[in-house]
Amino acid sequence: MSEVLWLGVAPCHDATVVGGKAAALSRLAASHRVPPGFALPATGAYIESLTDHARTAIREAYNMLAHKAGAHDVPVAVRSSAVDEDGADSSFAGQHDTYLNVRGADAVVDAVQRCIASATTREALDYRLQRGLPTDDVRMAVLVQQMVLSDVSAVVFSANPVTGALSEVMITASWGLGESIVGGMVTPDTFVVTKDAGSIMWRDIAMKERMTVLTTNGTTEVETPVELQTASCLDDAQVCEAAQLAMGLEGFFGFPVDVE
Repeated sequence: MSEVLWLGVAPCHDATVVGGKAAALSRLAASHRVPPGFALPATGAYIESLTDHARTAIREAYNMLAHKAGAHDVPVAVRSSAVDEDGADSSFAGQHDTYLNVRGADAVVDAVQRCIASATTREALDYRLQRGLPTDDVRMAVLVQQMVLSDVSAVVFSANPVTGALSEVMITASWGLGESIVGGMVTPDTFVVTKDAGSIMWRDIAMKERMTVLTTNGTTEVETPVELQTASCLDDAQVCEAAQLAMGLEGFFGFPVDVE
């Protein structure tokens, strides 16, 4: 790991170097609004610790990111991006570690190390064996990206994942950070938008009893304020805007996408 690669710059577009997750975000960052960040190129997951050179590179990159954000301890998400992660047959959802609201260069270095180590947990290796993937040369890149301090989060599918309809966009949304949705801790609001008319054809406003919020260093799950539990967390204009974004990204990549 000799250097870091910044999102939006051509060398970071290569999934064989930074993994599919970081590479896709990097290609988007060149022409879309994507939170700034950098990737640590893939390294073997069986290393015991980062080299001094790698630690220095991570600290310098984080400090540069903080300077750009105008904050000395800008909060970041530190996420795994294995070279064979997020593929057509193996998503690795929940198998590798993610750390949210990490602040400070030393804390980022530690989170990067833990992300790399998560590639060789028993659960992750069992997942690989079940799918016929190699377990003796796992190559893990790590993505460090400025946190979006969101009041509402959503996951948008440019094709309906329930019915398979390519003519529909599905949006799931809830209060707070997106971890509550992707971690299955809350039943989110759900909307289905038709691509041709751009109108909402179906909605279900759920009882959203829990939400994920920021703490001083990290996140926690709390009870959603009573007045928000049964309130729609997106208005119609926001739903349609999210659907338009997903359709635009589908056109950009040339295949259906899901967007967090």
